[in-house]
Amino acid sequence: MKKVVLASLLACAGIVWGLPALGQADASAGGAASAGGCALVGGQVQMPAAEAAVYNNAITQTDPKAKAAAIEAYLTQYPQTCVKDVTLEILMQTYMQASDPTKALDAADRLLQADPNNLRGLFFEAFLRKQNAEAVTDAAGKQAGLDAAASYAKKGLAATKPASMADAAFKQIQDTAFPIFYSIIGEDALNKKDGATAIDAYKKELAYVPIAQTEDPKQGQLPDTYQLALAYEFSTPPDYLNCAFYASRFVAYAPEPYKSQIAPTAKYCYHQYHGHDDDGYDAFAAAAQANLNPPDGLFASIKPAPTPADIIAGVLKDTPDLGVLAPDDREFILENGTPDQVQKVWDAIKGKSAQFPGVLVIASTPTQLQVAISTGAVQSKTADFTFNLTAPDPVPDLKPTATAAQKLAHTKAVAAAQKQADAIAAATAVGQTVTVSGTYDSFTPKPIMITMSDGEVVLPKAATKPAAKPAAAHKAAPAKK
Repeated sequence: MKKVVLASLLACAGIVWGLPALGQADASAGGAASAGGCALVGGQVQMPAAEAAVYNNAITQTDPKAKAAAIEAYLTQYPQTCVKDVTLEILMQTYMQASDPTKALDAADRLLQADPNNLRGLFFEAFLRKQNAEAVTDAAGKQAGLDAAASYAKKGLAATKPASMADAAFKQIQDTAFPIFYSIIGEDALNKKDGATAIDAYKKELAYVPIAQTEDPKQGQLPDTYQLALAYEFSTPPDYLNCAFYASRFVAYAPEPYKSQIAPTAKYCYHQYHGHDDDGYDAFAAAAQANLNPPDGLFASIKPAPTPADIIAGVLKDTPDLGVLAPDDREFILENGTPDQVQKVWDAIKGKSAQFPGVLVIASTPTQLQVAISTGAVQSKTADFTFNLTAPDPVPDLKPTATAAQKLAHTKAVAAAQKQADAIAAATAVGQTVTVSGTYDSFTPKPIMITMSDGEVVLPKAATKPAAKPAAAHKAAPAKK
């Protein structure tokens, strides 16, 4: 369900992805610049007058498209300018302002060719490649795109501060970029069911920002809180309590319709651990709302659901006659019990005949029926019983010496047999419910399939008209004397 919903939430929330505004180089003419180039003098860029005029004209344009074109012209005219890195950074952002992410990505490619450690360039690469990957419908192509985006995100996390940049300025860029880097790494891992990597990335993302930001639907951390829940659910083995915690936290702060859409997932994970009731869930959800991560003691307070062994032991204890077990209990034991428990249950029914009213037909042939009998099988429309049907007694062939009466009787018998076959075929069409009987013959446990021999379809008896009441006897009036 869950990726389409989150993408929509991010779009509706108006997530801001941009980095802090870039400081522009002071490109004044003259000074100590060498002929045909520029130089840094006293922390300022010094350019020849001709280059400075072109540069200043480009970066002061107000229309993004015109500004991008002017910057491209400047870089073509002065490909070895000493402000190439910062000019390409300005160009990336200008293309984004012009709604041209393809050219912004190209500018990022060129920036990283000149400066592989450039944090802003790595951010643009990671963010734009993630956007491109999310638009791909082919699963392999999408994963390849996310892998590429994640590789740039990892490089961004490891990028070092340029010597010429102030610590505060570099930290400001990191504070904007790092949560998104972690988010991209998490999405890439989750898409390929790498739960451990996804959990690590999303947890680092949530820890990196102020806690209030994780509760704000306008920020990316709230959708990623739900992604973290999914990462726990898809772990091997699944971690249902952590799944329930982070899904419940998302539900606590998400706007509609996302709150209602994700609430069942939070309950599902809680039930998978605790059992199919909501006992204790309200307090659990309140703790998720109040805490970024599960507080100490919370999980220990949630009683786990009975194990299959616990359930089976209880059923066997409470059912002295195993032959009368309900189909659901019988199948659960045959699927999940110990060899001794399974043998006890099967010995109680093997070779015995039973009739099952109102079973759901899943597959049907004249000689075999596959039907759903247990509650779970009926709900999932999956066969859990196979009935091998007993062939009807054939109508004896008519002898050449048959009398007219015998021929008439034979014709009626053939017609009756065909009528019976047609009635059975109609009653056992796929999707119909029908009554069947048979003898327990064999079974396979996973997936459960119980095979019945001597199977018969029990058709409802034709309704008969009630016998007419005899007319009341008429009593003659006594004779007058």
